[in-house]
Amino acid sequence: MKVALFPKVQEEASKKLAQEVLNFLTKNQVEVVVEDDKAGELGAPTLSSADPHSIDILITMGGDGSILRVAHQHSSLDAAILGINLGHLGFMADVKISDIIPGLENLVNNRFTIQERVMIEGESSTNQEFFAINDCVLHRARNPSLVEITIHVDNLFLNTFEADGVIIATPNGSTAYSLAAGGPIVSPDIEAFVITPICPHTISNRPIVLTPSQNIRIEYRGHKGPIEFVTDGLHHFEMKVGDQIHLRKSSKKFKLVNLKGIDYFSTLRHKLGWSGKLR
Repeated sequence: MKVALFPKVQEEASKKLAQEVLNFLTKNQVEVVVEDDKAGELGAPTLSSADPHSIDILITMGGDGSILRVAHQHSSLDAAILGINLGHLGFMADVKISDIIPGLENLVNNRFTIQERVMIEGESSTNQEFFAINDCVLHRARNPSLVEITIHVDNLFLNTFEADGVIIATPNGSTAYSLAAGGPIVSPDIEAFVITPICPHTISNRPIVLTPSQNIRIEYRGHKGPIEFVTDGLHHFEMKVGDQIHLRKSSKKFKLVNLKGIDYFSTLRHKLGWSGKLR
């Protein structure tokens, strides 16, 4: 097994944890390469020195944001990601600090599965290409009031939302911005897209769940200034009035390592602070 490690080394405590991860894996005959700008601090080979096709697992240390960053910066690496959470429990980075060694033991002993989750891809009428693991967000940006966003599904008119914006989320992103805006929680095992208006003018405008086989076309309408289009909170570009976005199911899958003993619903309960008890 070959692992690419993406550690945090800014603080002494997180650097020490990264060294422990590296040492454990090496002692268990796992070949490890480390993100280039951090490899020197851990005394490990660099990621760029390895054949990208030889890497089996990516291990990130941080949180869900770290997973998204690595997935975007290293999109050419077709490997599953295991997230070690150094802060609050994440929906994707669900290995707690206290569970690092037991989790790595499960990894090296092949006690894990790989989940393949749906992603979004698309392009704009201004030739901007993009993909998203969590969500695509159209937001009014500097406009002081609501903006008009028209959506077609498979070339059929759905609605013109007068709102602060619109979120198009995957099940993976249904527990992120979409949830905060009133969208539903969708199990990551389901392939679906969720359209959630942000603070719509009409309260009857509710989130809509679509199958990912449906193509979505979005147009910015009206007479206001540019709005912002953002993918996974990382990449953005402006849209002017009349610009369009085309979204569809990506040909690629987002691959996430699921270790034995960690389940999605347990993470959901802890992350959302649900206090309901089994009676």
